[in-house]
Amino acid sequence: MKFGLIGRRLSHSFSKQFFAQYFEKHNIKAQYDNIELNEVDDFKCIIQCGGYSGFSVTNPYKELIMMYLDEIDKIAKAVGAVNCIKVEDGRLIGYNTDIYGFCTSIEPYLKPFHKRALILGSGGASKAVQAAFRELGIDYHIVSRNVQDNTILYNEVDKSLIETHQIVVNATPLGMFPNIEEYPDIPYQHFGNRHIMFDLIYNPEKTVFLKKGEQQKAVIINGLKMLHLQALKAIEIFGLTK
Repeated sequence: MKFGLIGRRLSHSFSKQFFAQYFEKHNIKAQYDNIELNEVDDFKCIIQCGGYSGFSVTNPYKELIMMYLDEIDKIAKAVGAVNCIKVEDGRLIGYNTDIYGFCTSIEPYLKPFHKRALILGSGGASKAVQAAFRELGIDYHIVSRNVQDNTILYNEVDKSLIETHQIVVNATPLGMFPNIEEYPDIPYQHFGNRHIMFDLIYNPEKTVFLKKGEQQKAVIINGLKMLHLQALKAIEIFGLTK
């Protein structure tokens, strides 16, 4: 069996290592490849070559990949993003396991006063977080660089907005290896110990975004546990659970 991760720049990714260790631990004869695509249309060549039983999908292709699928799970369809593809009888079926990974990661930290959230970014990862907050019953607003309906611009994020939103999620690639000095441009001085700051990035382990939150005594969470949980859910979808 052969599986792969679809993305653009994958040197930062821990997925290949995670799957390889799982296969070895459970004596599964399978391989997991990093498949870097310059354009999403290159995915057609991967499919035509055949041999793959499933794929994980990371940014920037979680939304774009959907047009190549034969079927999309109702959860992934509602989210508008796919991060897991199962090949079944030659058909490509899309799923979203990020919602499960995010919900399960953040739930242990939630207190009754965690009622509202800011989501930084509006791409595929952001869409999964939005769906997760809907499932958790947490109101949210999206912060984006671009003017869109029902979004807030970065220069509109002020003290009042931060004080009334007790959770802030970085769903952008800002701060991801190798660009580890980058971070979302928001006023970090207004965070405090009642805030949760969750970065979907896991490499580096502690981004500048999280370091700035830590300085303000906020609860900080990186994306590593979410990565592991969504990968385990994908393994279940692939039928490899032991």
